[in-house]
Amino acid sequence: MVIVAIVFFVFMALGMPVAFAIGIAGLTFFLQNPDLPFTIPFQITVSQTQNFALLAVPLFIMAGNFMNRSGITERLLDLASVITGRMKGGLAQVSVLLSGLMGGVSGSAIADAAMQSRVLGDEMVRRGMSPGFTAGVISFGSILTPIVPPGIGMILFGTIGQVSIGRLFAAGFFPAILLWVGLSFAIWLTAKKRGYPPQRTTRPTLAEYGTAFRGGIWALLFPVFLLAGLRMGIFTPSEIGAFAVVYALFIGFLIYRKMNGRGFLHALEVSLGDVGSVMFLITLSAIFSYGIVFERIPEVISGSITGVTSNVSAVMVIIVLLVIVAGCFIDATVLIIMMTPIFLPLVRSLGGDPVHFGIVFIVAATIGNFTPPVGAAMYTVCSILKVPIGTYTRESIPLMIAIGVVALFLIFVPGAVLFLPNLLFN
Repeated sequence: MVIVAIVFFVFMALGMPVAFAIGIAGLTFFLQNPDLPFTIPFQITVSQTQNFALLAVPLFIMAGNFMNRSGITERLLDLASVITGRMKGGLAQVSVLLSGLMGGVSGSAIADAAMQSRVLGDEMVRRGMSPGFTAGVISFGSILTPIVPPGIGMILFGTIGQVSIGRLFAAGFFPAILLWVGLSFAIWLTAKKRGYPPQRTTRPTLAEYGTAFRGGIWALLFPVFLLAGLRMGIFTPSEIGAFAVVYALFIGFLIYRKMNGRGFLHALEVSLGDVGSVMFLITLSAIFSYGIVFERIPEVISGSITGVTSNVSAVMVIIVLLVIVAGCFIDATVLIIMMTPIFLPLVRSLGGDPVHFGIVFIVAATIGNFTPPVGAAMYTVCSILKVPIGTYTRESIPLMIAIGVVALFLIFVPGAVLFLPNLLFN
């Protein structure tokens, strides 16, 4: 597997698309082992497309694109402004809360970061915030989006690791709140130090609260409906993806009436590209994963880590550090697909809860979207706002510290993650 890893990183360094780099590197393993039938990689690729549980992935991607075209973003922005507009940091606080509210809509950190860069970025700079701090807030704030259900990372982790997707959805709520509090506090400290003003100086009236909540209620109810449907056995995880699509169309056409024929076709076009890229990556990753299992890489890594410590919390800290370092070079989706079969059996063997580990693992994998040298969300925000990577990195340090503190808390206090899923699904 050493040669396979070298091939993968060489192709990545040359700028080859990740899916092709993984697929070709996986084929290299079979070229090294002529005793293995060369039909296996093609059989694996085809069989991966027939995994019924993965049907939820394209359905939730499509639902997210429909929700984005339904006019719900503007209403969530109004709601976030009413709730956090008077806090120090103003629009920065609004941006972070909006990312959490958008979790039930898009489920993609990169999509949320791109959207907020265009909607809020220039206005934040115009109101006196430094461009680097603005880019850091929008980028790091989008970590909330894949943690609030229905995050695609949760579906992938649950499918690959045979973990309850319903419990993962429920487990994401409280960690998302903690991440929001941590980021909000970091923004408050920075804003107090630099004198950044709040967005509004007057306290919202009850009428303003009522109007804002009425406007955003359909987005707020979306993850609640998902959990209720799973808990009561109305839907399977795959079926609830179809419900999400119908729900998004219902909101767009009948509630907000912002969806039209052109918007519908545009959402379908975007979904086709998104689904194609994600599913292509998943199918080719199966070739790579076969070599990992065949060479017993999980057992080797497990033995190395347990040789240092057998405490499950300490092991999770080591895994998180490894994932964060790997995330500096590999996309979060790829990390979840490639590393779940490696690390989840180790945590299970030590008595760790797979749902607890799943949320911590997804948080760690998502951090790579915001860090140099290949963070996708980082490059998206910095390119839109025209901010140098060095300036972005320097201004984002307080936000990174806040996320790190919350991640450590989640590792050592499993109850913070497991309280809600145990309550709903026990």
